[in-house]
Amino acid sequence: MIAAAAPGFADIEDLTRRFDAQDYLLDEGTATALYLALRLGRPLLLEGEAGVGKTTAAKALAAALGTPLVRLQCYEGLGADEALYDWNYQRQLLAVRLSEAHGERLQEADLFTEQFLQERPILRCVRHRGPLPPVLLIDEIDRADDEFEALLLEFLGESSVTVPELGTFVAEQSPTVVLTSNRSRDLHDALRRRCLYHWIDYPAPARAAAILRRTVPGADTALIADVTDFVASARSLDLDKAPGIAEAIDWVSALAALGAADLAPTAALASLGAIAKTPDDRVALAEAVGEYVAGRTTQ
Repeated sequence: MIAAAAPGFADIEDLTRRFDAQDYLLDEGTATALYLALRLGRPLLLEGEAGVGKTTAAKALAAALGTPLVRLQCYEGLGADEALYDWNYQRQLLAVRLSEAHGERLQEADLFTEQFLQERPILRCVRHRGPLPPVLLIDEIDRADDEFEALLLEFLGESSVTVPELGTFVAEQSPTVVLTSNRSRDLHDALRRRCLYHWIDYPAPARAAAILRRTVPGADTALIADVTDFVASARSLDLDKAPGIAEAIDWVSALAALGAADLAPTAALASLGAIAKTPDDRVALAEAVGEYVAGRTTQ
C-alpha cells in the first residue's frame, strides 16, 4: 500500500530534501513527526532543551512549504487580546463621538462588528486566505500561564476561534500548528491530547558536525571537529545552561571570525561567551577547555 502524501510534500524523503534546501538537516524522528502532523492535520508539540532547533524547524517548515510563518511568542501574562483577537477601542470611541456629533446614538452591538475587530496571530491564521494554510508557531508555550493553555483548546481541537459578539470563525484550511516548549513547567494533559508529540534531542556528533559545516561553511574542519567533541562532553558538566546546537553554531562562527583553525586556548577563552550564559558556567567551561586542550596535546 502506498502511503498518502502530506499536504505540500510527496513523502518523508521529499520533506527531508526540502528542509535540507533550507539548511535544516532533519533527523529521521523529527522528519517523521513533521510529516505525520501534516498528513493527519494535527498540531505538533516539539519539546527539547533550549537550542536544539525547535523554533528553527517551524521556520524551515514554512519556508519549505512556501507559506507564511505567523509567530506567537509566549510570555507570562499572555492573554486573548494578544493571541486571539482584540477590539479597536480608539476607533470605537471615534465612532461614538461622530454619532453623538450627528445627534445619533450607537447601540452596543454597533460597536462590536468586524470593522472594529483586530486580528491577533491565531485569528489571523484562522481567517487566512491562500493556496496553503500558514504555519503558526506558538513558541515557548511553557512560558505562558496555565490560563493561556485553556484559551488554545478550542483552536487546537477545531481550528476555530469564537468571538462572542460575532460568532465562531472556522478555518477553511486548518493552519499548520507547531508548539514548542523547553519544559520549564509541565503542560496540561488537555493541551497535550490535542497534539502529536516529539522530543528533539541534542544531535549526534556526526549530525552536529554536518550542521556546523552547513551553517558555518568557512570554518576549518578541525575546528568543527573540536567544537563538536567539546560541546558534547560539556553537556555532562553541572551547568546552568547546557550548550545546544545553536550555541555551537555561535561558537564556531566566533572562533572562525578570530581566525582559529582548531580549539586553541586563547581564541576559545576569548569567545567563551558564545556558549557560556552565566558567570558560573563561564568558570566551569573555561576549566573544561583547559582540560580538553591539555588532553588533546598529550594524545
